[in-house]
Amino acid sequence: MIAWIRRHLIAFAALAVLVYMLVPNIVVAVFSFNDPKGKFNYTFNEFSTAAWTNPCGAQGICESLGLSLQIGVTASLVATVLGTMIAFALGRYRFKGRSGTNLLIFMPMATPEVVMGSSLLTLFLALGVPSGQGAILIAHIMFCVSFVVVAVKARVATLDPRLEEAAADLGANATQTFLRVTLPLAAPGIAAGALLAFSLSFDDYIITNFNASPSSITFPMFVWGASARGVPVQVYVVGTLMFLLALVVVMGGQIVSKRRNRQVA
Repeated sequence: MIAWIRRHLIAFAALAVLVYMLVPNIVVAVFSFNDPKGKFNYTFNEFSTAAWTNPCGAQGICESLGLSLQIGVTASLVATVLGTMIAFALGRYRFKGRSGTNLLIFMPMATPEVVMGSSLLTLFLALGVPSGQGAILIAHIMFCVSFVVVAVKARVATLDPRLEEAAADLGANATQTFLRVTLPLAAPGIAAGALLAFSLSFDDYIITNFNASPSSITFPMFVWGASARGVPVQVYVVGTLMFLLALVVVMGGQIVSKRRNRQVA
């Protein structure tokens, strides 16, 4: 018995960490079916599906959610394109200023968000950029690019250059080699960077709060404002849906990856 536990100790530790990480999501999912009798949804009172049948029941929640999704999708797409190009440039080429570029890419990740948010607000005021959706989008693209670069660069570093050389020997030009060999191999890293960028943009509050206007209330700002008077149950519904959506995307990616590996085998 002791020997069996030792052999599976790492698996037990990983399972314990996974459960620890999922406990908040489970609590959110459970309380999304609660019917609180007061302002605060802190104790489970009675099972109810009212919030699920009317997710827009709380005033302003769907408008803020739509704005967060719009900014998140746009910021992640732009950051993924820019970050992928930067990652290939840093991972494949040697040029003057490469070390400085790596440092600049790392700085948004290491800078505290309150410092970055106030600095961006100062910059936008100096340039005459009005606060609102446009300023928020620019700010989100700026800090999302760094995370995309790190994710894609790690994938690019593991690519075997002999595969591209083989494609060139078979008559493929540079464009065909990139589209049919390099890009599919780097796709997992690009997808990971895009998902990370979207989650960071959708979840951001501090930088968004510095550059938002009264008409550009994102979902995190809505939750923060509602916390003083009682977070509506619909917030728990949205959180559960976002978690399930992320879970489906990750599991779908794993299934597609396994099928490709089987086909290659």
